[in-house]
Amino acid sequence: MIRRAAAAVLIAWALGFLWFAVALPGPAGAARTDAVIVPTGAAGRIERGLAVLGSGEARAMLVTGVDPEVKPAEFAEQFGVPMDVMECCVSLGFAAVDTRSNATETARWVSRRRVRSLRLVTTDWHMRRAAGEIAEALPDGVEVVRDAVPSQPSLRILVLEYHKLLASTAARIVA
Repeated sequence: MIRRAAAAVLIAWALGFLWFAVALPGPAGAARTDAVIVPTGAAGRIERGLAVLGSGEARAMLVTGVDPEVKPAEFAEQFGVPMDVMECCVSLGFAAVDTRSNATETARWVSRRRVRSLRLVTTDWHMRRAAGEIAEALPDGVEVVRDAVPSQPSLRILVLEYHKLLASTAARIVA
């Protein structure tokens, strides 16, 4: 009996991991939202968020989880953002240190700005967990468009992120 249960759990884990690794989310199509949210982390996220902002598909951008040592002028210089765009449209969030606190920081920013729709830009392997955490923290009625940045994750990253997704999902179910 115990062997069968263990085998069932192992098979469920393996099938779930296979789905997670093979069916990574992709980029969103053209969609206008009030804001674009970019958690710091893997390469390509900030650049994609700035492209969305620059194309007019969003009117404001929050980069959440920025190192407190980073100054807006340094950020603008590193990513080629004109200062007038920084002042009007780009917010740097310094409070977050992980995905859960990215969600909290995002929810506060969204509430203050009365955002009704947002585009979440993060890496493909991070999208499911980040979107789940953010959706849980957001006020009711805020639409989230998922815009995943394609990557080439290692097996190590995929296994680690899959376990984080399982833990995050379990924590939301229990709460």
